Amino acid sequence: MPVPESSLTIPTGETEVSGVYARPDNPSATLVVAHGAGAGMEHPFMRGFTRALNDDGVATLRFNFPYREAGRKFPDRPPAAIAAWRSALDAARSRSGGEPVWAAGKSFGGRMASMAVAEGMDAKGLVYLGYPLHPPGKPEKLRDEHLYGLELPMLFLQGTRDTFATPELLEGVVARIGSGATLEWVEGGDHSFAVAGAKRSAEEIGASLAGRVAAFMRAHA
Repeated sequence: MPVPESSLTIPTGETEVSGVYARPDNPSATLVVAHGAGAGMEHPFMRGFTRALNDDGVATLRFNFPYREAGRKFPDRPPAAIAAWRSALDAARSRSGGEPVWAAGKSFGGRMASMAVAEGMDAKGLVYLGYPLHPPGKPEKLRDEHLYGLELPMLFLQGTRDTFATPELLEGVVARIGSGATLEWVEGGDHSFAVAGAKRSAEEIGASLAGRVAAFMRAHA
């Protein structure tokens, strides 16, 4: 049977955001998951990813950033996004049974998680579902400076056709971060992890990534 999900409201700053929490029996860890810039926490990719993790024994909390909650299209500036990340992680930790609490995000959500950790947010590790290393076609505009001081396990899960991260550049960044960072490729995947010629729904694509993430978390328990 699917793991039951419960809706919650997370106070952050002067506003509140929505979240969805699911906890299987005796979870090995909790993973807090933030959405990308163009879609909220109820996007099928997010649902598929978190529900597959629940089936693999990982508790999850996915949440909206304030801009998405308010119905705006333009993402929050880092201070507001980082504040939301802190609040979501605190909400997950308060519901945990003492197991490790990790932070993950799709694109923008993952980058904001890493910035929050760089500013002191306490997470066991970070998982990036398509790290936006640079804008498409602008490899000179790297978003990497804050990554080099992070000393926690990090998994970069990236499609080989992702226009937000030139493979050679991302490999160099991960190598420079050091032994705590791991890069795993999804062959043929774009920024949404869709593979040309493979007809899969966004929910199926999200679910297909869960096994790798759960294995990485168990390996760094």
